[in-house]
Amino acid sequence: MRFKEGDKVEFIYGGTLTQGVVTEIRATNHDISYQIVYFGGEKKIWFAERELLSPAPVLKVPQFVADWISRRRQEGYNLIWSISYENNDMPDEMYEWLTSTADNQELFARAWLDGYEVEKELLYYVKLPISKRNEATDELEVINMCLLLNIQSHETCISGNYRWVDKLKRTGWRTKLTEAQIKDMPEGDAYWQFAVPVRDLEGEA
Repeated sequence: MRFKEGDKVEFIYGGTLTQGVVTEIRATNHDISYQIVYFGGEKKIWFAERELLSPAPVLKVPQFVADWISRRRQEGYNLIWSISYENNDMPDEMYEWLTSTADNQELFARAWLDGYEVEKELLYYVKLPISKRNEATDELEVINMCLLLNIQSHETCISGNYRWVDKLKRTGWRTKLTEAQIKDMPEGDAYWQFAVPVRDLEGEA
């Protein structure tokens, strides 16, 4: 059985490649049939397994690549000029990504022509070990503080609570940062040593 309920599939209907979702499966000794819902859930149809295809995977590109494609299209440029290394207004990050491997050049061309999704970047907390005097014992102890970055003003500060800043997103403060945001700060390479993936801390109180 190639598909299960909930899988997206493609099929030819009325001479057109159409996409739908498997909602029911019937298996016999000779074949497997799938009920497909399509056209926004308004229509249903049955197909034999041999008549169905898995959709081609959607290409994923970094956010800065998606931004570059969007910008170039709005400015009326074509694919060839948008990938040209002689393009003086190409951002450094984009240039480095394109020239780092031939695979990225092919990926860019396919994304431009066939469409793409923006890949979700990993986010990190920067947890800094800070020495603090315990007033009760009069001894030094190490506590973890979280680095905060204001993505508008590029200011930084630290806090003992890495979640409270979510309430201040309107003012540009973030605790969940990308690798690039961390490394672009002054002393960013040092901060990067204390970066912890957000998913590793999501279960903490």
